[in-house]
Amino acid sequence: MRQHDSIPELLRVNIARELILAVEDAFAVGARRAYSAAQGMDEGHLPHVVGQLRHFHLNETFHQTLSTNHASPSPIKGSGIITGRAGIFTLARFNSRDTLWNSARRSQTRRQMALANRAIEPLVQPELFFPYTPPTGAVVFFVACFAGSLSIQPDSPVSIQLAVPDRHLQKWLFRESLETFIQRYDVSSAMQDDFARPKLKKNFGKQIDKDGTTS
Repeated sequence: MRQHDSIPELLRVNIARELILAVEDAFAVGARRAYSAAQGMDEGHLPHVVGQLRHFHLNETFHQTLSTNHASPSPIKGSGIITGRAGIFTLARFNSRDTLWNSARRSQTRRQMALANRAIEPLVQPELFFPYTPPTGAVVFFVACFAGSLSIQPDSPVSIQLAVPDRHLQKWLFRESLETFIQRYDVSSAMQDDFARPKLKKNFGKQIDKDGTTS
């Protein structure tokens, strides 16, 4: 295993910073549209209506963002899962309550998608009989986390998480807020600058101008 191989590093290398920021903005827009569209509905079923509208509006803004950033979005079709592609990663999304992620495994499609992550499990859980080799495919979910009550921040996610499940979609190999993850790009850029070394021109110091000073 190469020293720099890790799940957050694979995510950083394969998913552009601009796409991460665009998804963050898209989820905020979708959540506002969903809450606005639900206004006027009876209080008795308002939470259910808002939940349904969040699914459809975030699907649309996610699809638009993937398309704008050349991430090959799948077609919008009913309540189906929207996916995209960035490097080795299949990108998908779901909404969840902030404190309880109980909706991820409800989808057979998500469970099927997660099987690809067997290839990256050794980065977190080394296996004796299945040594790590650089993966050609994996899946990551953007998770819009909402408060459990419409009395708390009803028109926007409490947080947006980048989450990589194990193959069984039972636990998370990596999970981090977009706000925190975006800082990894800045750290990487700073490290590259530290390793950079200025190179002098081959003829530097040998060129003399008319006044006898170096040019």
